[in-house]
Amino acid sequence: MFFQVYGEHALSQWGMLLVVLLGLILFNEFARRTKAGGIITFLVIPLALTIYFLSIWIGVRTGKQWALENQTHVYMQGWFHYAKLYAATAGCIGFMMIKYKWGIGAKHWFKPFPFVIVAINILIACASDFESAAMGWNKWWLTSEGVWQYGGWHNVMNGVAGILNIFCMTAWWNVYASKDKKDMIWADMTWVYILIYDIWNFAYTYNCLPTHSWYCGVALLLAPTIAALGWNRGGWIQNRANTLAIWCMFAQVFPLFQETFMNGKQWFSWATLPVLYPEGVGTVEKLYATAGFVGDKLTPEMVGTTVSAADVAANPSMMIFISALALITNVIALGYIIYVSKKRHINPYKEDVFINQKYYKDAMARADV
Repeated sequence: MFFQVYGEHALSQWGMLLVVLLGLILFNEFARRTKAGGIITFLVIPLALTIYFLSIWIGVRTGKQWALENQTHVYMQGWFHYAKLYAATAGCIGFMMIKYKWGIGAKHWFKPFPFVIVAINILIACASDFESAAMGWNKWWLTSEGVWQYGGWHNVMNGVAGILNIFCMTAWWNVYASKDKKDMIWADMTWVYILIYDIWNFAYTYNCLPTHSWYCGVALLLAPTIAALGWNRGGWIQNRANTLAIWCMFAQVFPLFQETFMNGKQWFSWATLPVLYPEGVGTVEKLYATAGFVGDKLTPEMVGTTVSAADVAANPSMMIFISALALITNVIALGYIIYVSKKRHINPYKEDVFINQKYYKDAMARADV
């Protein structure tokens, strides 16, 4: 329905989806259960990667061939990927400060930090959705990573849904360390918010990261949700930040894991395309050919090139559907929050809204209030 996961590569695609899902769950458990795991994952590794990224940047500007051909530079040089990686990592560090009560993490005024960092991450994605709409309104356009996106009303709907999603985060001040010090608990972020966030974020990845969304839109969203609905109630936002940062680190260094090239070839058989590309890799080949590009190298002059849907067919139906669903569900959730707040005469951003839900009660039972 959403992805081309049938035919000769189906076993590889489904199998690798499970590998990524299990890997993210396990790496999240390593990062959350001990201080050492968190420090290694969100301080030591990001520091090493920053040195690596700076080395590539310097190498590119001095004309070093190894840097110019490095897969991180060729396929992941856009602003969005770096912004997302460091914003997610900053969230993970802040959440550790709260759960371990490090420095300002023990201060009451620091409690809204999770809201602020999540809002920033959402706004980054909204900016990307609006960028796609502006760059390719009802037509294909080529990004700096060599991905053909298709812009339109789906981007606008999902961008608005993301903004509404920010205001669906309630009880900004009511975050706590768990009693066992493994998690940061945000009890009022119940299954209601998890559901509407997952729909919105899947729509975002489907719209703006189409060639990667099988993994970053399915496995990456399922991993924290499974943990939160299972053994880690109240810790969903920490799970989400952890798995997002871990995935961004991996994808930034090994983008060929899921890449489709100019000639329509895929480095690995598990690379997966959505139905936006009606002929799969054939559509990718046609887009480059119609734009007049030959070879297999992306150059800066190609970025921003547009191709009419009349020349190369697109199938944005599922993007429109999931973006509309994201907008509708976020409107309903925000309306419910307003209704409950008025009924109980509370400020939903200072007080808990979903106090009657079992999920909330289970989460609060874990919190060190």
